[in-house]
Amino acid sequence: MFTQYMETILKQLKQILITVMLMLFIVPAIAQPKHARPLKTKQVIISRQLADFNRLTAQANVSFIFPVGFKEIKAPNNDDFSFDYAMELSGKEFEIWFHIKPEKADWASYVHDLNNPNAQLANPDSLYKDMAAAQAITFTGEKNSPVRVLPQHVLARYNADAGRSYMLTLLDLPEAKHFKYALLVTLHKNHTGTIIAVCFTNDKGPDFFKNLKEASNCIKFKS
Repeated sequence: MFTQYMETILKQLKQILITVMLMLFIVPAIAQPKHARPLKTKQVIISRQLADFNRLTAQANVSFIFPVGFKEIKAPNNDDFSFDYAMELSGKEFEIWFHIKPEKADWASYVHDLNNPNAQLANPDSLYKDMAAAQAITFTGEKNSPVRVLPQHVLARYNADAGRSYMLTLLDLPEAKHFKYALLVTLHKNHTGTIIAVCFTNDKGPDFFKNLKEASNCIKFKS
């Protein structure tokens, strides 16, 4: 009787020992943190056009952030329309073309030749006016499109020193996809560069200015 009792006790102790051993080896293994798999990040593909544009913006000390809702389109680059980058608002009749003119090298040359009587260099800080006027003529065929000098609070928003804007009624231009109207904006930073942005639309109503607002903060001079 006693022997049978001891066998039962030993059998129970053996089961307890096996359970303890399992707890010692299995539980720590479960508790060990699993190595997290690296998250797959979406690869951003930069087009050749955008890469070239980014180089220009860097030379002109300009910051450009691609706005949400837009997509890249090919910018026209010919004798009449020389632009560096273009984009459209998806699902809307709205496009923006950009031209960047870095001017640090021009300013350095101008300063270097100030005392040279044979040099005939125009002050680079005044050329933005002629650039904007010439572009307005190309789009409209008119020499005297109404021009607005940008107020100081607008210039401050874009870290610019000077600027002008034109609201244009366009010629029927295949290059401009037969858009009817455009807002041409020129921003200039002394000794640094000029930004020209042309915003195209077929309707000058509230939707145009709503669309314009979507991209209004995408480009400016760095402070």
